[in-house]
Amino acid sequence: MDLILGKLNIIGALFEAVRLFTHKNKGRTVRQKVFSLLHPTPTSGPIHRYIDLFIILSVLVSVVSIILETVPAIASAFTQEFHALEIATVAIFTLEYVGRVYSCCELAQYAHPIKGRVRYMLSISALIDLVAVSPFYLAFVFSGNLDLRFLRVFRLTRLLKLTRYTGTLNTLSKAVQREHRVLLASAFMMVLLIILTASLGYELEHAAQPDKFESIPATMYWAVITLASVGYGDITPITPLGKAMTMAISFVGIGIFAIPAGLMASAFTDQLRIDRETFENEFRAALADGRLSMHERQTMDAEAERLHMTPQDVDRIVAHVREEMRQAQHDVTAGLDAHVMLEHFRQQVSALRATAHGKSAPQLDALILNPEQSTQTERDIWQLLKNK
Repeated sequence: MDLILGKLNIIGALFEAVRLFTHKNKGRTVRQKVFSLLHPTPTSGPIHRYIDLFIILSVLVSVVSIILETVPAIASAFTQEFHALEIATVAIFTLEYVGRVYSCCELAQYAHPIKGRVRYMLSISALIDLVAVSPFYLAFVFSGNLDLRFLRVFRLTRLLKLTRYTGTLNTLSKAVQREHRVLLASAFMMVLLIILTASLGYELEHAAQPDKFESIPATMYWAVITLASVGYGDITPITPLGKAMTMAISFVGIGIFAIPAGLMASAFTDQLRIDRETFENEFRAALADGRLSMHERQTMDAEAERLHMTPQDVDRIVAHVREEMRQAQHDVTAGLDAHVMLEHFRQQVSALRATAHGKSAPQLDALILNPEQSTQTERDIWQLLKNK
């Protein structure tokens, strides 16, 4: 019974999401509606989140099926099921790709109907979407002429589609960009150490093991796994000098190869802190007019989700910003004389009255009288100003 009630609640939530989406997008073009389905916008509503979850689930199911196909016993027992699942997921990813290419013109950078779409198709996210489905279609077209079984591995790139739904890689890329000079210097040190280690290993071990230390390029394999403290044991020095050198460079490698990891961990944490401070500043700017519109709230929610912030984190930032603004307002008003404050109040009322009877009054009237755009107090004040 509980399971049936749970399913009914999910179905009811989906129907409500569709109804709300239809209401908010009444009168909009098909392209705008498709864009709202695939991107978070003020008119998307909860249906956008449902579509995102459906695509994420499809990616995970597809990747798990690809992995299980490599198990002979499972593959032989569920051949038709795996094939049907592949067709279904490819159809989903194809519809998503076509929808994103079709609706990308709603973004300013892709506004041109032809050049904009070409520019979008060459973007990283669009290329990932294309590579995720292309093996299926290439195998379907050329299956009779070419052996394209090697393309199956490219189906696993569907995992990269999940990067669209998380801001982790975005934060990581910012961290890499900020620390790229230090990372390049660290990489140069590692390459230099590998070359020196491979050269010394070749000179010390070539005579004793010509089959394993046959050249400096071949010895680089041993140098990398030794400096990385992996040491598979398939190539090891046997001369006393070679063993002594291996011990020395192993200690050096622990420090050298740990530098990039430490840099990236520090840079990632620092970038996350900067992003959260930026989020707080954006929230402070959104509250500058004293209220948070629905569009601003949705933008803040999307940014909070990208930064992996919990609702408690967001509530704490909101409380902190509101307290700052209240204290600032208190400090300003506390330093003003009552007569000066009265004069400021009269000036503001006069400015509002002029706005209510100005050229922009009809447009403002339509916005303010809309319950979704204003509060009851604001509508009452506006009516009072209009009647004066």
